[in-house]
This record gives sequence, C-alpha cells and structure tokens, in this order.
Amino acid sequence: MAISVVDPVGRAIARTKLVLFQPFDLGKWFVLGFCAFLAVFGEGGGFHVPGSGGQGRGGGGGPPNTEEITDWIASYLGTIIVIGAIVLLIALAIGALITWLSSRGKFMFLDGIVRNRGAVVEPWKEFRELGNSLFAFSFILGLIGLLAIMAIFALAVAIAWPDLQSGRFTSSGWTAVLGGGGLLIVAVFILTVISLILKDFVVPTMYLRNEPVMLAWATVRDELIVGRVGTIILFYLMKFVLGLAIGMIAVAATCATCCIAAIPYLGTVILLPLYVFTRCYSVCFIEQYGPDWCFFTPDGVLPRCALCGCSLHGAMGTRVCPGCGTSFDPGIIPPPLGL
Repeated sequence: MAISVVDPVGRAIARTKLVLFQPFDLGKWFVLGFCAFLAVFGEGGGFHVPGSGGQGRGGGGGPPNTEEITDWIASYLGTIIVIGAIVLLIALAIGALITWLSSRGKFMFLDGIVRNRGAVVEPWKEFRELGNSLFAFSFILGLIGLLAIMAIFALAVAIAWPDLQSGRFTSSGWTAVLGGGGLLIVAVFILTVISLILKDFVVPTMYLRNEPVMLAWATVRDELIVGRVGTIILFYLMKFVLGLAIGMIAVAATCATCCIAAIPYLGTVILLPLYVFTRCYSVCFIEQYGPDWCFFTPDGVLPRCALCGCSLHGAMGTRVCPGCGTSFDPGIIPPPLGL
C-alpha cells in the first residue's frame, strides 16, 4: 500500500479542528491542555547554571592553574564524592517523577484526541499499566544514556590527562576532543532516534493494541518499519519541516501574548492546536497502514462488540473481542445490539 507523508497533514488539521473548534469548549481546552502539559513535561527543558564571576586565589586575580585545581580536588575528594552522590540521587528522583508523570500523560493526551474529550481522572486510572510500562523503559533508557555520556567524558579525560597535567594541548588533547566528540554524537543520535520512534510509533501502538512497551516495539518493528525504512525517514523529514513552521507560529504567538504563552501550562493551553496537530500527524500517518491501525472513529466513540458490547479498544491486533471471544473485522465494526 502507498504510504504518504503529505496526506496526513490535511487529516491532522481536520482532526484538530474537530477536537478543538467543533464546537469550541473552553473547559475542554483547559483539561486537554493539562493532559498535553503532562505529556510533554520535562521534554526539551533543562537547568541553567550561571557561571561564576569571582576571582581566583591569590592577589593576582588570575585563574588557578592545573596543579592548583588538582591539589584542591585531592584535598576535598571525599566531600566532592558525597555532595556529587547526593546531587545525583536528587536529580534521579526528580527525573523519575517527571518521567512517570509524562509517561501517563502521553496516553491521557492521546486518549483525549482519539475520543474527542477532555478528561483527567478516568484516563489517569485506565492507563496506569501502560504508563508504568512506558515509564520503566523511558527511565532505564535515560539511565543508559546518562551512563554512556559519563563514560565518554571519562574516556576523553583519561586520554587527555597527560595534556591536562602538563598544561599543553598536544595529540592526546586532539584525540580526546575528536574521539570523545565523535562518540558523543553517535550516542546522542542513537538516543534521539529511539526517543522519536518511541513517541511517534510505540506509544500509539501501546494505546491501540493495549500492549506493554517491549511488545509494542516488536509490533512497530515488524509491521510499521521493516520494508519501509525510507518512508519512515521521509516521515521525519516532513516532521522536521512541520516543526520549523510550528516553531515560527509558537514564537509569533508568544510575542503576540506578551510572553504569556511561555508560561508553563498556560502556554500549553494557548498553543494547544499545535500540540494536537503534532500528535494527530503521527497517528494519521500510522492509520495509512490499514484497518488494523484505525484510531479515529466518528465522534470519538470507541468501537464495541456487536454481541456483548465490550469495548474493542486494544483488540485491533488480535481481532477477537476480549469479552466474548467473537472474531471481528477492524474495517467493519457494527454497533452493539440494542444501540
């Protein structure tokens, strides 16, 4: 089947209009905006640590040399290790909390778009298991990435150590910079690719098929990526172009609202059409793979079994009703009897 990266743009725009403007409901905007805020919580952010403008030791005011730095580290090594461990544990705890909230929020936001509703309590409970599965994978992935980057920096420092001790920049320094920089680029690229596929394909698959994260990865690999790597690359090229346009719109909206759109949560509500469109684009792209990948139904009503009325959400892959075991065609799902 032909998979387009352009056609989903129009479908995503139409879905965004349906969810947010047909009709316009301010309360729904705030609720769905909160889900979007949770979904992107911690993404693209960071802590800025301003540099110190103080003088060095001694009356000359110059920077300390390598020997002084080495002596200072040796003198306070125990304290440095203890403080570093405490800071690391606090950072990991905060990171775990943010990742946990964001993991649950991703399913809440997607569910709001699919069902065309604004809800918090019900989807928060409904997607507990899927959210926890996504959290475990995301947190472990973050730890692996952190350890890999720390190992690369440690390797670079070890290679450049003779230059650091001598205060000169020779072949050891160049090897550390080029080798460490190359390894860092590779590591960041791999982590970025994994994160993008996780967000754009694995999370929707988990939602639609009701599969834990590792099973969803296998489904995405076998049914969406294998044989269509070029199409996936084009998809991300299109997302890059769309991202540029969305970024310009976001900047314009931030300026037009006197930076109110830059305030957490309020900004998410103001820019909610951009968040909804971005989420819809990847889902509309996936829907092109056939009836097994149908997310959207009229008015956001979930398909139900014609015999027992059980929700068929999460059963698109098995094509078997989880309530009565009756087989069904994902492309032709009649309403339940009596409705």
